Amino acid sequence: MTEETAAPAPPVVIVVGAAARDIVDDDPRGWRLGGGVSYSALTTARLGLPTGAVVGVDEEASSASELDLLREAGVDVHLVPLEHGPIFVNIERPEGRLQLCGSRSDPLPVDALPAPWRAAPGWILAPVAAELPPDWAGVPADDAFVAVGWQGLLRELVAGEAVRHIPPGPDPIIRRADLVGLSRDDVDRDIAIADLYGLLRRGASLAVTQGDHGGLVAHGAHGDRDAALELRHYPAVPSHDLVDATGAGDVFLAALAAARIEPRLVGGRIGQGFDLLLAAAAASLVLEGPGMFGVPMRDVVRVRMSEALDRRAAARGV
Repeated sequence: MTEETAAPAPPVVIVVGAAARDIVDDDPRGWRLGGGVSYSALTTARLGLPTGAVVGVDEEASSASELDLLREAGVDVHLVPLEHGPIFVNIERPEGRLQLCGSRSDPLPVDALPAPWRAAPGWILAPVAAELPPDWAGVPADDAFVAVGWQGLLRELVAGEAVRHIPPGPDPIIRRADLVGLSRDDVDRDIAIADLYGLLRRGASLAVTQGDHGGLVAHGAHGDRDAALELRHYPAVPSHDLVDATGAGDVFLAALAAARIEPRLVGGRIGQGFDLLLAAAAASLVLEGPGMFGVPMRDVVRVRMSEALDRRAAARGV
């Protein structure tokens, strides 16, 4: 009599994007693997969601040790070979990060997605170099929850030059999203939140992060174009030590999406802002380690959330 091996659980969330190679001095390879797809997939998996990842990789990235971090966390990794993958040089300055483009990315085709994954209830479209064609907007089912990292669609990339921001405009991927994440530094400060939100479908949420100042979430009533936006500010959760700022926005968005896809992560307390607390706590922790090695486990995130709640209660004199 032979024992049957249980089939792995189908992914609850699918993460899509090209893995970036970030040039660094403290790695013998001269680079670390990054990109929204890498950080997001590791985040959702470590928070306990069965995760599948469609990862575009160039030849060097295809054997990166960081991909084993994903696999060890339980991510079902589907690699898509790219002749050219995104390469960045990140220079941290007092006035903000300067990012240089080492290489653009080839597009990640829709037909790279394993057919059985199309029915997944949760999606994170995580472009880092505008590598997702508009056709990706039509891939998730109509009732699936879709989160999108907007910054990866707002970059003009020329090899050897500084990355320049593209003004946000109509985009099918953004219009499909239920949740869009964006750093305030990724768009001109003169662009109003209402104008940014106007590019989303009504009923979606726009999360705008502002580093250690926290951020805000804008939400409009579904189907009501004239209703005022609901704006909710959330405070940042302080990091204990800053090691590497890369990936914080990706981790924040992935954790926020995870709570929206599986509300039991926060005991169903979305209305009380626990989804934002989870996301801010996870983002604070990723800063404390190098690259993807800083992406936290769920138990550690819970401890950081408790610390933040205790700090807030003490500030109120409770």
